[in-house]
Amino acid sequence: MPVKKNITILGIESSCDDTSAAIIQNGLICSNIISGQKVHESYGGVVPELASRAHQQNIIPVIDQAFKQAGMTPSDIDAIAFTRGPGLLGSLLVGTSFAKGLSLAANVPMIDVNHLQGHVLAHFIKEEGNEKLPPSFPHLCLLVSGGNSQIILVKDHLEMDVIGQTIDDAAGEAFDKCGKVMGLPYPAGPIIDKLAKKGNPEKISFNKPRIQGLNYSFSGLKTSFLYHLRDELKADPDYVEKNKADLCAGLQKTIIDILLGKLIRASKETGINEITVAGGVSANSGLRKELGKQAQKRNWKLYIPEFRYTTDNAAMIAITGYYKYLKGEFTDHSAVPFARMDIKQ
Repeated sequence: MPVKKNITILGIESSCDDTSAAIIQNGLICSNIISGQKVHESYGGVVPELASRAHQQNIIPVIDQAFKQAGMTPSDIDAIAFTRGPGLLGSLLVGTSFAKGLSLAANVPMIDVNHLQGHVLAHFIKEEGNEKLPPSFPHLCLLVSGGNSQIILVKDHLEMDVIGQTIDDAAGEAFDKCGKVMGLPYPAGPIIDKLAKKGNPEKISFNKPRIQGLNYSFSGLKTSFLYHLRDELKADPDYVEKNKADLCAGLQKTIIDILLGKLIRASKETGINEITVAGGVSANSGLRKELGKQAQKRNWKLYIPEFRYTTDNAAMIAITGYYKYLKGEFTDHSAVPFARMDIKQ
């Protein structure tokens, strides 16, 4: 049987509040369309019911634009990759259901994708004119987002082991919840990053957890931050406004110190010096800067993703689908989404 020359994958991502569709051919990105949902801003976080309704409104226009940008039609694709989990169940149902319908209409197979694997494999997306080499195996990936903080041993494209993870809250969640306490709009992470550049990271310090092994914890940091504000606001009701930049700088430094402390330990214990970072928090400029310093100090070969591939996007789903296609890993129309999934699923 002759080997197919061009393998074209449509990726669909709908795990949280971003509706996204992308087309990848032989690993090369052809289109990547993302539609966000501003409806959640006034609530200080994602409202699951509103998110699923917005996905229903956005998914057809987003997929249509992905095909137009790529100059293709559904008849050109070889498979549809969709996010099966983890994520918000209602949101995942929209993407899963649409993938099933289009699969039947276009008569192409479906590939279920683990959202976490997608973030890790974002480093393998090829771009026209960008000859940057992807990471080799094995490598360590620091996956940090609003819902996940993990250190992953990546043995192959589809073989990964979590060797460290948060036992409570994720780093992105700590950014957003501490930002909410300060009165910052959602999502607070990018705003904290911006304000931190104007502040003194050494002026205000917060407690760091003492967790054994390579696991993380951020709930204690949130409590420390809350108690600090409570005590200072008693003496000065304008404390937050007067010290907002320093508060952001101190908070950001503490989170970065926690993240990199365990990553450094993981590198020493495994002997692996090839490091990647993925997830929404990998867009944080402070984290990127400190990773660069540590890479130079410790002789790491560091891979930092393009900003467009840090947040939830369908390109990472499509590239994962591409590697699963090569291995013949398809799913049938009985597939249902999962709110929780281990990276091995």
